[in-house]
Amino acid sequence: MAQLMRTSNPALRDDTFRGARAIPYEERFAERFGGSFSGEQREAMTLNGTVNKTGILLVLAMATAGWTWLQFMQTRNPADVAPWMMLGLIGGFICAMVTIFKKEWSPVTAPAYALLEGLVLGGLSAIFELRYPGIAIQAVGLTFGTLFVLLFVYRAGIIRVTDKFRLGVVAATGGVALFYLGEMLLGFFGIHFTSNNSVNGSGVIGIGFSLVVVGIAALNLVLDFDFIEKGVQFGAPKYMEWYGAFGIMVTLVWLYLEMLRLLAKINRRN
Repeated sequence: MAQLMRTSNPALRDDTFRGARAIPYEERFAERFGGSFSGEQREAMTLNGTVNKTGILLVLAMATAGWTWLQFMQTRNPADVAPWMMLGLIGGFICAMVTIFKKEWSPVTAPAYALLEGLVLGGLSAIFELRYPGIAIQAVGLTFGTLFVLLFVYRAGIIRVTDKFRLGVVAATGGVALFYLGEMLLGFFGIHFTSNNSVNGSGVIGIGFSLVVVGIAALNLVLDFDFIEKGVQFGAPKYMEWYGAFGIMVTLVWLYLEMLRLLAKINRRN
């Protein structure tokens, strides 16, 4: 749901910055993102700054993920890491919501989000790894491989973010979010899609569904790249580097989890 709200942000639209060149960025982004622009806030967002902050968030997430991974591997009891994973899940969601609605707080909330999400990712990865040895490193490799391939394709101009492209990705993302929400609500009434031929199974339908969702998650990276590029082009305030890095982080978390799910289905099939 956080992903849906973020990719539906009006800031991702092409016309957000169109025709605004004559307006000082302090006024333009005060109106769009809120906050004041005094002192250090007058420094503009840069691509290198966003890349560096994305790296910081990844390191923070990997640090806490490594901790919960080790906690689980020592006892191999999911109950030992369940409280930490729940803390990460709830805390990460709260931090994500705060970051989305208070972008100027992102220098604090984005690192907190990364640390909390790492608790979830480490625990889940260790649990999957115990059942399917080697799956975690495969998921990590595929996630970062997808990131770099899409970055290259975007920079080369092979994929262009048009209004139709953006609308399609946002609509598809919303559809996936609604499906997962509906599935969760049905689960409360004891209705589960667990058969081999369901979307959660290891059959052709299940693997095909996961491939589609992985593709949608990956295309959200292109929207993130476009948002960051436009922010740099039009002189967004410095704190937007953290917000741009946060956006990349949210998408990578989603993509990694979908990669784990896809690989688990393939392993069950084999």
